[in-house]
Amino acid sequence: MTARWSALLLGVLYGSVHFKSLQKKENAFREEEARLAPARQKLAAELKSKANREEMLYLAKESGVPVPPGF
Repeated sequence: MTARWSALLLGVLYGSVHFKSLQKKENAFREEEARLAPARQKLAAELKSKANREEMLYLAKESGVPVPPGF
């Protein structure tokens, strides 16, 4: 076996080991993201709803449309 083939084999083995270590970290990161995603989505929906309400109130004021009670 020549040095070139040895280097190739060692490179493939190193890549495999390195990939497995990175895969473990990525799996842990994805699990954490999946756990936090619902809370993040809920917060984003609340912020979007609040911004939408404020925009609608602004548009009603600018166009002279009365705001219904309870809005």
